[in-house]
Amino acid sequence: MTAFHEGRHPGEFLLSEANFHRSRDAVNVAASQTIEPGQVLAARVVPNAVQATATAAPGNAGNATIALATPAVSAAVKPGVYRGVATAATKVSWEDPAGVGIGQSTHGAAFDGPIRFTIAAGGTATAAGDVFEVEVTAGAGSVQHAAYDPATDAVSAVDAVALHGARTGAGETVRITAITRDAEVSGAALEYIDGVTSDQRAGAVEALKAAGIIAR
Repeated sequence: MTAFHEGRHPGEFLLSEANFHRSRDAVNVAASQTIEPGQVLAARVVPNAVQATATAAPGNAGNATIALATPAVSAAVKPGVYRGVATAATKVSWEDPAGVGIGQSTHGAAFDGPIRFTIAAGGTATAAGDVFEVEVTAGAGSVQHAAYDPATDAVSAVDAVALHGARTGAGETVRITAITRDAEVSGAALEYIDGVTSDQRAGAVEALKAAGIIAR
């Protein structure tokens, strides 16, 4: 006898939400995705759909310059201001808009992280404390959501749970409704891609909590 397995139902994971559907938003699902109801989602930026501006602070002791790469950002970038502070004549320590460290750049070498750039040393050496900034502005349609994949997504990018399922092909996107705030969900009913470890799931649950989505 053939056995049939019933999949998740839309909203099955949802325990409570705010009045008047305030917990819900329409989100754009990225290409090549298989999304189930209850899927934990991560936000990804479309690199060519954001604007980035790089500056060296006018009060710097040195006259090094910063030039963005093409594209200037990766899909893991966050809107806001990335700030770099020099720790030595050729070294700059960088933080993202939330104050989380993303690494150290070296003058003359390409930095390839959520922001992508090269700092060129000038005639006057950089001094410790000199500041460099990259401001990232995301416009409408510049953010898409995908099934959380620790190999691709920072856990801090987790910010939603899919209310409905969706399938997208190569180069195809679709809009679905997702829970993005002020809600309680069943942790046992959340969906993850294969291979996500228990520790990674715990990290995703904490990221959802930071977005106002509490897993019970």
